[in-house]
Amino acid sequence: MSHSGILTLLTDFGLSDPYVGVMKGIIAQVNRSLTVIDLTHHIPPQNIHLARFALMTAIPYFPARTVHVAVVDPGVGSDRRPVAVALGSDPNAPMGFLVGPDNGLFSGVLSQYPALEAVELTESQYWWTATPSSTFHGRDIFAPVGAHLASGVPLQKLGTTIAVDSLVMLHSLTPQRTKHTLTGCIQAVDHFGNLVTNIPASEVNGQTWYAVVKDVTVLGRKTYSDSAPGELLAFVGSHSWVEIAVNQGNAQSVLNLGIGDAVQVILNQPHSSQGD
Repeated sequence: MSHSGILTLLTDFGLSDPYVGVMKGIIAQVNRSLTVIDLTHHIPPQNIHLARFALMTAIPYFPARTVHVAVVDPGVGSDRRPVAVALGSDPNAPMGFLVGPDNGLFSGVLSQYPALEAVELTESQYWWTATPSSTFHGRDIFAPVGAHLASGVPLQKLGTTIAVDSLVMLHSLTPQRTKHTLTGCIQAVDHFGNLVTNIPASEVNGQTWYAVVKDVTVLGRKTYSDSAPGELLAFVGSHSWVEIAVNQGNAQSVLNLGIGDAVQVILNQPHSSQGD
């Protein structure tokens, strides 16, 4: 069975401490020929929701069989399970693997792609140490397990099989649709303060539309240049979700909104002049 030899890392560790470098050192001791790619280490501390979104949107851009190690783990040291998950529908050709805590971090990916198989990481011969730290499973469990998996160790050898439907899911509100409205919520706030909703592009493509948040009307545009500097706009972002932004500004600060707050999209209807 061929493997990509690619391993990605996503954490909330930042880069001012040696934590990420230590994880890479462990990976190199398992297999120094692996290609290790940093997705991001600047997830805000313990922000599982943003990590969920970042991982979900990154997965499609990697080759089959890439191993994604993600560690945003406020429950480290508790009874939350360390897991590895194979993605896809073909047992002979998984599209990729996830390694990390079973705390909902993987629920965005699992809402887009089926889980083929999952194991709880119980086989300590694939850990860095059989007595892992209660605060650094990224070093002691997830990094070495990810490296072994990317090097060709079968998923089944890494632990005890668990039911894929037992994996923890963070259920973002499913957008509710009527004839002319979509009601959803903000699922992520990016570095620029853009508010990424859970309303997919497919719901608005080819239609005239606008968004309403906090009784403020935000016109649907194609791109930033269709609005004046400082103006609120709504558009389909590169992630293929409806976003709300401020041209050359920060929508989160302007609107004082965050993850879970409600957003409504109005389709093919005249808009009022309020608040835009």
